[in-house]
Amino acid sequence: MTDSVLIHASNQVSSAQRNIPIIKAFFDKPTFTVTYVVHDEETKKAAVVDSVFDFDPASGRTSFDSASKVIQYVKDQGLTVEWLLETHAHADHLSAAPYLQEKLGGKIAIGEHIVEVQQVFGKLFNAGTEFQRDGSDFDHLFADGDTFTIGNIDVTVMHVPGHTPADIAYVIGDAVFVGDTMFMPDYGSARADFPGGDARQLYRSLRRILQLPRTTRLFMCHDYLPEGRDQYVWETTVAAQREGNIHAHDGISEDDFVKMRTTRDKTLDMPRLILPSVQVNMRAGHLPPVEDNGVRYLKLPLNGV
Repeated sequence: MTDSVLIHASNQVSSAQRNIPIIKAFFDKPTFTVTYVVHDEETKKAAVVDSVFDFDPASGRTSFDSASKVIQYVKDQGLTVEWLLETHAHADHLSAAPYLQEKLGGKIAIGEHIVEVQQVFGKLFNAGTEFQRDGSDFDHLFADGDTFTIGNIDVTVMHVPGHTPADIAYVIGDAVFVGDTMFMPDYGSARADFPGGDARQLYRSLRRILQLPRTTRLFMCHDYLPEGRDQYVWETTVAAQREGNIHAHDGISEDDFVKMRTTRDKTLDMPRLILPSVQVNMRAGHLPPVEDNGVRYLKLPLNGV
């Protein structure tokens, strides 16, 4: 992001006194994922950020329990959903964006670098020529510095790669939805060992987010309840992260961060739902097409990841 774009993002946050978004969080404990409904109180226009489609890998069964809670809240509040926003192609849960779009409307959007993810995983899952790998499964692709609105609230897009090439954060009024780039201060930062991930890029993305005003609210995509804490939480501030993030607080050098992140990533197991999640999420949450026997299949590449 250029300095001018960063200043623009900062200005959006500093002017948020007149258009602070209303934020409702939905925590999905099986995947430790937080979905957000963000709306403008005056116009009732809304966006849903990082929705969850329930999937049981043991049985192959899917359900809409998590999405139904979001739908009920939207209807109860009388909201109009304009956007279904993804911070990246998640590796730990499936997106419910197409189902929410069917029920509530809105455009499904993600960062433009999703095409890099589609190229890698389209090949891994042998997706075939029907999978275009050009981002066209999504309704809109955002570039770094793009702006749009949710009602009267201005939104700025920040490209924050490192966890994956396609990660973006949404600066919505005085709030930033950071995806998997960072976690709560006592849990640190995202892994950077997925295809296209890069610990050095991740450090720079973290520092860019942490250059926003100290009072800016930060909303995490996950919380994993680290040792010493007995309650799930997902909201913090730039100031709290700069002072206390165990991986990225002020004073941590880029080289030290990269050494820590690279060493730590070597000890981590792959997410439980990475194989079903990525092959669905690279399609904007759409399931693979029905085969000639009327059944959809998710692939399990042996020794392929």
